[in-house]
Amino acid sequence: MSLDALRPSPLVEQATERLREQITGGSWPVGTKIPGETTLAASLGVGRSTVREALRALAGAGLVQARQGSGVFVIATRPHEDWSTRLRQAAITDVYEVRMLVEVEAAQLAARRRTDDDITALGEALAGRRDAAGAGDAEFVDADIALHAAVVAAAHNPVLEGLFTEFVPVLRRGLIDLVELLDLRSGTPNHGDDGHAALVDAVTRADAEAAGSILRDELQRTLAQLHSR
Repeated sequence: MSLDALRPSPLVEQATERLREQITGGSWPVGTKIPGETTLAASLGVGRSTVREALRALAGAGLVQARQGSGVFVIATRPHEDWSTRLRQAAITDVYEVRMLVEVEAAQLAARRRTDDDITALGEALAGRRDAAGAGDAEFVDADIALHAAVVAAAHNPVLEGLFTEFVPVLRRGLIDLVELLDLRSGTPNHGDDGHAALVDAVTRADAEAAGSILRDELQRTLAQLHSR
């Protein structure tokens, strides 16, 4: 193995990338014990602390693992992709199927747990969606997502809310594309108002079964349109 000395700049990043290349390029196959910190530091022309940080970054990416008393070993040649990256790369239909699972359950929980403040927030979000009917497609989609976010928030489950928040960037892009491609608002600028009003009403009335059913039907219709693009 031959590693050229690094140029000054963000040394940890450079060291991480150089070591990553040795792994992903096949120089250090899975199961290989990589050289020690002292050897790597000398090869790269950096301090041991820089090498240590680089190894931590590689461990965080799932490429190496430190074994107490034995050293650091290669455990994979491809880094793990984080959740956000997977979502950005996923097909919008796949994301939408998972969205259905999350939001239908959230709507049912919202109907059981909503507070007076939640009811107010839902009413304001529905009004905001209606106001956005006269705006462009992107603004309308943003208002639509804000209403769905209000429903999820009313479930008072931070995990569900966090999952929905992760979906939002991918959903927003996919929905804007869908609205523009199918020209969904040409004849009905406030597309889907009846269904959203019914959803808000069901949550307000604490009818969990109706809330879940209404939202499931709405999302299934949208998913069918996404599949037909």
